[in-house]
Amino acid sequence: MATIQECRAALDKLSDNLARADEGVRGAAAFDRSLSCHITDLDQTFTGRLETGRIQVDAVAPGPPAAKAEIRLAMTGDDLVALVAGELKFAKAWASGRVRLEAGFRDLLRLKSML
Repeated sequence: MATIQECRAALDKLSDNLARADEGVRGAAAFDRSLSCHITDLDQTFTGRLETGRIQVDAVAPGPPAAKAEIRLAMTGDDLVALVAGELKFAKAWASGRVRLEAGFRDLLRLKSML
């Protein structure tokens, strides 16, 4: 099972990957939205923002998210680490229910182009 530190490192790496991505992906990620990522097996939630093509983590707290973020992710720590490492494909994980993503319709369309 991935640790909370490994999950934080994976989110940081994802942010770095977005910043280094080609212009089309960076453009899709260049919007300002609140973000939460609930690590279900650790019962911890990272909260922050997706802005200007980067993920800024502001806090980590026990339990599910206290407030409803505009973009909400939920998955196990191992799945987060595997997604960022390229060992797990987002579409397959989402379709199978291993990863949950909730967002407004327009945000889902923009996120789809990034993943």
